[in-house]
Amino acid sequence: MPNKLVTENSQLRTQLKLLLEQAHRNQQIMQRYQEFDLKFIGANTFQELIDSVFDTLTEASELDVITLSLIDPDSEIRRILTDLRIDVSNYPNLLFVDQKDGIDEITHPARKPSLGPYNTMHHRRLFPDVVLKPSSVAILPLIRRNQLIGWLSLGSLDPLRFTSNMASDFLQHRASIVAICVENVINNERLQHIGLTDPLTGVNNRRYVERRLLEEAGRTRRHGYALSAMYIDLDHFKRVNDNFGHQGGDEVLCEIAARIKAELRLSDALGRFGGEEFVVLLIDASLDAAIAVAERIRASVSNQPIALTTGEKINSTVSIGVASVDATARQSEVAAIAQQLLAKADQALYQAKESGRNKVMHTN
Repeated sequence: MPNKLVTENSQLRTQLKLLLEQAHRNQQIMQRYQEFDLKFIGANTFQELIDSVFDTLTEASELDVITLSLIDPDSEIRRILTDLRIDVSNYPNLLFVDQKDGIDEITHPARKPSLGPYNTMHHRRLFPDVVLKPSSVAILPLIRRNQLIGWLSLGSLDPLRFTSNMASDFLQHRASIVAICVENVINNERLQHIGLTDPLTGVNNRRYVERRLLEEAGRTRRHGYALSAMYIDLDHFKRVNDNFGHQGGDEVLCEIAARIKAELRLSDALGRFGGEEFVVLLIDASLDAAIAVAERIRASVSNQPIALTTGEKINSTVSIGVASVDATARQSEVAAIAQQLLAKADQALYQAKESGRNKVMHTN
């Protein structure tokens, strides 16, 4: 009898120890979640937000992989992040989904948490080849104001970590916090982007280009990367306003801005400097490459008339001055490099105007 009591007592002690260890572990997990909530809610920028998702949440949840998918049918979010100098290619776990691609194919049902084993057919777009393939997943829809804005996808190499019969209330709470923070941060970035955007043409404004020019001038000074600039001016723009009114002039400006932008890369910067003048920064582009781009822009404007909403058509041309940072200029201070580059492009533009307009001129 005593031996039986000793055995039962030992078993109870073992069970109690396990329960205490589990309680301690759960307490640590909850503490990590609380710390994550505070850090996540405190994120003011998109950069801080995605760092919190992919680093802090992964660690707090003891997960192997997390992806964040955002519905971005018109590439608005991607354009804003590009203009704000956030390189989304550095975040393979950050995904963007076009509605036209078929949201229903991503996961079903789209508006409810989906837990269970990883299924290639349903989950391959949420866990692309560049990220770790999990064994079990929790797909959490991000919903704001009854609108689906994306998914937070949790993955584990443990096939039993997420099962279809598992309660998902806690995970839904987590997704709700993430959805609110994603919406808030994107709205903050939109407001910042508006302050750097020309309201008429939708391209960047002078403030953005000048700030970006200083950044790129510093970069070329440190690393010797090529940097070129174009100064673009619409020829005889006053005639457009005189003959077609300011509405016609605004339409011409918007169309030419769109044609310029169509010839540029995402890494380049286009800004309206005021009136009918635009400045382009061509990143990692030599003088020859910049001249080639400038010629394409000049041809795209001159070869195709601009159709106004009134039905009238306008033949328009631009003059372009091109300049690049040379080896000598790279030895100057950053502000001097920026100032000299724009001054040289402006001088080349003046030469293009003087030589008859609808031309591309450059300075060495």
